[in-house]
Amino acid sequence: MQYKEAILYLQETDPKLSQLINKVGECHFASATPQTNLLSALVWAIIAQQISTVAANKIYQRFLIHYTQEEPLQVTTLLQATDEDLRSIGISRFKIRYLRNLAQFISSNGSIFDNLENLDDQTVIQSLSEIKGIGQWTAQMILIFWLQRLDVLPSGDLGIRRAIQHLYELEKIPSPEAVTKIGEKWKPYRTIASWYLWRSLSDSILGINL
Repeated sequence: MQYKEAILYLQETDPKLSQLINKVGECHFASATPQTNLLSALVWAIIAQQISTVAANKIYQRFLIHYTQEEPLQVTTLLQATDEDLRSIGISRFKIRYLRNLAQFISSNGSIFDNLENLDDQTVIQSLSEIKGIGQWTAQMILIFWLQRLDVLPSGDLGIRRAIQHLYELEKIPSPEAVTKIGEKWKPYRTIASWYLWRSLSDSILGINL
């Protein structure tokens, strides 16, 4: 998928973001999702809660090596995984509980996800939030990286907030409400704007030391 139209729109509507886009270069958002099915995408999103993307990807790769052997992840595999094995991979006790909740929920109610791609963003968030351990941020990661919706802004994400602080030279990290307000001008391409903000952190383009 090409994002030329989205990038041109963002550059025209936000000079600060335009500078960042020029520094980062081409958008590779479509290639940012290595998961093979919705279950594995949800596992990655749970693992990624409140830790850096780099750390999350390392833990997730260990998870894949241990449990999938290059095959799509199955609910039965997750149900049979022991706490000891999951802990040895680097998954916290709280997240192990969330993974258990996820596996049990899908085992009993998996059909509710069959039509997920045809639901609007808010309904997707509401559906996923029925699973204990999955909140708005985790559901937004599914919208962004699995369903690849183009107009999602995870305003509570600390990385997004820090990137905006540095990009706009703000004295303090903006609140989620302030991020939402700033992001109004990025509609209907807030996902692409978010991708560039995340990239600014990983590349240290804005001089942020993580």
